[in-house]
Amino acid sequence: MTGVAAAVLAVAAFGALAPTGTAGADAPVEVAAIAGEGGAYGPRPTVVLEHGAFADSSSWSGVISRLRADGYPVVAAANPLRGPHGDAAALRGLLDHVKGPKVLVGHSYGGSVISEAAADRTDVKALVYVAAFLPAPGETALELTGKYPGSTLSDALDPVPVADPDGTRGTDLYIRQDEFRQQFAADVPRDEAALAAAGQRPIAQAALAEKATVAAWKAIPSWAVVTTQDLNIPPAAQRFMAERAGARITEVAASHSVAVSRPGVVTRVIESAARATR
Repeated sequence: MTGVAAAVLAVAAFGALAPTGTAGADAPVEVAAIAGEGGAYGPRPTVVLEHGAFADSSSWSGVISRLRADGYPVVAAANPLRGPHGDAAALRGLLDHVKGPKVLVGHSYGGSVISEAAADRTDVKALVYVAAFLPAPGETALELTGKYPGSTLSDALDPVPVADPDGTRGTDLYIRQDEFRQQFAADVPRDEAALAAAGQRPIAQAALAEKATVAAWKAIPSWAVVTTQDLNIPPAAQRFMAERAGARITEVAASHSVAVSRPGVVTRVIESAARATR
């Protein structure tokens, strides 16, 4: 299954197609109209969510339910986690499929992906970075993680040798299940964190060393959620990247898994970005 096909399946799985309906698998996704006191006055942007490493689209569930309750169409993409360039290409395929204005949201490594996928697109009206990377051209996730002290991720990783489709050998990275909650989701209930640990999606080790080639945040208004109890991406690194991008910053005392532990905060930031685009 291609990254684009997986992303489209994720849309269906979350029931994220807009309430106005669609005409079929190949039809563009329609967006809902905003109804104000004076009637409908334009389309709400579709919120497109890109998860990061060691997670999957279900990590957005609490955010999705809140956005949908507030009338926003939502698509939770499936991130292949193979490298920013290829993952951005998969995401762009989904963006081409979704009709109308969009707010693009990336968690963790997903920030690197949305920074490339949104480049030169007039339909992406805002970028929201949630405990995420905002790389500049030439930077890597690995480099940015080590820019400031505080990350303990390397000690919690479980590398797994894999055979890539082209026959080359590579390495997938997981977080060890016995370390997952402490490292990734310390403020998530223990049972919920255990489920997330068992279902985590690995990232290709090479993806973390792949250099960014473009930075959409240079041209598109950006928002950032900085997690001050993060053990994956140091808060100082998150703050540095967000400030450099001129993002509107919200700091929250939360783990790296802030979309799970504090979905209300994340939703409010997304909706603030969406309102600013209209």
